[in-house]
Amino acid sequence: MNKNKIVNDPVYGFISIKSPLIFDLIEHPYFQRLRYIKQLGMTHLVYPGALHTRFHHALGAMHLMQLAIEHLQSKGHPITEAEAEASCIAILLHDIGHGPFSHALEHTLVTGVSHERISKLLMDNLNEEFNGKLDLALAIFNNQYQKAFLHQLISGQLDLDRLDYLNRDSFFSGVTEGMVSSDRIIKLLNIKNGNIAVEEKGIYSIEKFLIARRLMYWQVYLHKTVIAAEQLLVKILERAKELALKGVELFATPALSHFLYQDVSEASFRRNKKPLQLFSQLDDHDVMASVKVWQKHPDFILKTLCKNLIERNLYKVEISSGAVDEEKFNRLKLEALQNLNIRESELKYFVFTSSINNMAYKTGNGSINILMKDGSLQDIAVASDNANLEALSTTVTKNILCYTKFL
Repeated sequence: MNKNKIVNDPVYGFISIKSPLIFDLIEHPYFQRLRYIKQLGMTHLVYPGALHTRFHHALGAMHLMQLAIEHLQSKGHPITEAEAEASCIAILLHDIGHGPFSHALEHTLVTGVSHERISKLLMDNLNEEFNGKLDLALAIFNNQYQKAFLHQLISGQLDLDRLDYLNRDSFFSGVTEGMVSSDRIIKLLNIKNGNIAVEEKGIYSIEKFLIARRLMYWQVYLHKTVIAAEQLLVKILERAKELALKGVELFATPALSHFLYQDVSEASFRRNKKPLQLFSQLDDHDVMASVKVWQKHPDFILKTLCKNLIERNLYKVEISSGAVDEEKFNRLKLEALQNLNIRESELKYFVFTSSINNMAYKTGNGSINILMKDGSLQDIAVASDNANLEALSTTVTKNILCYTKFL
């Protein structure tokens, strides 16, 4: 069987699958599951075109890795074919541990286990299944390989993951402010002292990249209606799990049922492989099928939240730079108690506060280095004459007040 395939991608055109091992990994059920997990969670309720998947994104990131390796090799940096293949595998699998609706449910179905940790566990399983052929890819992914720049291409402040998702999310959402010149940035990548750097003439492209990232967070990822939809889905799963742990019967697929009726932590994943195998079967469809059925559940809170999500009757969200208006918060809680006939302990499903953070760039360790013409390295925040970059390195925290329409 010919395993050197091409995939037609709407963002880049044709993407080449250059090795039989990569083809077999793409064909594996772990990776195929990513077809059924949306890249942007509930964002399609704001931007209707944002229906692309983690599968799209992983292939796109692999494509950019191929380009980056080729350009670095053309500049005389020794990268073997084995290292090139392993780097492509590492970035191809970097999101394999994402759960349904991506980040929205990361800490609802499991306790204290990040998608990065689950990705590593799934990659370890794949390595066993493929008889150790992923050893080098795992070493690069875990930053345990001597050529640190290969890991930096996968996970860093100017990694190929970010380059792909900014352009891809911008393309599908229609928010053009997220477009970045990934081709130019990749062509200007270089290696200095074993680390990735960008040649001096790429300064303005990096400035645009950082600004685009900030704008995409405020306009897409942290859009107040996206927050409203994701918070509603989180609250639905919280309520479902609360009921399940009390022994209430709930419709759910076998995979989802396990995570509702069990308290699954990282220790659970380490003890045996069953939770990991069930997690690898979870996707957006498990959740949405259940939400549709739960609209008819006897529990008032669960059925109300589910009905609101299906009918796009989302939370009202108010975002402020200062503290939440305590007087309004208390008044909304009182109204909810009076109108919904719920207990005070159940208010958290209808009126609550939270916060969001946005930091486009982090100075210091792992920063974006500019390779100056004299051979020296400078942090982009120092090399740039754009005063706004200093502001981009500051974490902006905003407080949010969420509340539902009271019946």
